[in-house]
Amino acid sequence: MTTQSLSLLQAVRDALDVMLERDANTVLYGQDIGYFGGVFRATEGLQAKYGSQRVFDAPISESGIVGTAIGMAVYGLKPVVEIQFGDYFYPAMDQIVSELSRIRYRSVNDFVAPVTIRMPVGGGIYGGQTHSQSPEAIFTHIAGLRTVMPSNPIDTKGLLIAAIESPDPVIFLEPKRLYNGPFDGYHDRALQSWRDHPMAQVPTGYYTTPLDKAAVVRPGAEVTVLAYGTMVHVALAAATDSGIDAEVIDLRTIWPVDIETITHSVNKTGRCVILHEATRTSGFGAELSALVQERCFFALEAPIERVTGWDTPYPHAHEWDYFPGPQRVIAAYQRVLKEI
Repeated sequence: MTTQSLSLLQAVRDALDVMLERDANTVLYGQDIGYFGGVFRATEGLQAKYGSQRVFDAPISESGIVGTAIGMAVYGLKPVVEIQFGDYFYPAMDQIVSELSRIRYRSVNDFVAPVTIRMPVGGGIYGGQTHSQSPEAIFTHIAGLRTVMPSNPIDTKGLLIAAIESPDPVIFLEPKRLYNGPFDGYHDRALQSWRDHPMAQVPTGYYTTPLDKAAVVRPGAEVTVLAYGTMVHVALAAATDSGIDAEVIDLRTIWPVDIETITHSVNKTGRCVILHEATRTSGFGAELSALVQERCFFALEAPIERVTGWDTPYPHAHEWDYFPGPQRVIAAYQRVLKEI
């Protein structure tokens, strides 16, 4: 198998390229994604290669973008639409909740809507409160959707291809802090050699990574760490710095979550720390905590810890304090290990 060194952003583009070539029913559209290639250039060059009927721009109307994608999908196309920033999806919520997520159920399986909605999420670019949100918990509350967030290039390509081929709608969240690594400063030093990392060596051509399946990215015996997206790398850096034997699980698909992998790990370690960048209250970490408590209660040796963003609007000037960084995560590791 041949591979190429790709960033996460390049892996997105590669996956879209593969599916446009492989499946004539795949179409891409969104704000400025055609000629311009999107605000982050995720679709750069694809309109020139496949034409303006396959890759094209949409008006500034998130509701219109998702609504037309639903119509295309029930008639046999596989639309992949980009919401320019995760913060902008709210005008499309009626289409996502009332139509997209319910098509299969309402039609008694006569119709499906294989729509993939891509959106950059999270901070890391000093985008402030209107360009940095992490809204994944909202989508997990909507029955009928899959919610995916990769943490590395090889999974990004495989998961995106699997999402496009899925008969169900998929919310595909791309952590923009990981788009172009390596990154600067203490917080991201674990990614300084990103280009040489095995997970950046992406197979060429077609392949898929299974949806709904987590990955144990660091085996360990002392504490189970549940994370996704950027927080996977923070969890790994904290384990390295502290010397704590943490088992780090990359959820990859946030919902439906791979509860079997999680419970197997927590039953082994007896301790659990959950990380996410989104705000704490009603964040997805709360659901994970409930699931672990319900299934692993008698194995737990300490209360479950959550390390999250603050319960505030996104703070532009204090972005790197808002993020759960290695020191905050190490403190959580140490707290659960002190409990008897």
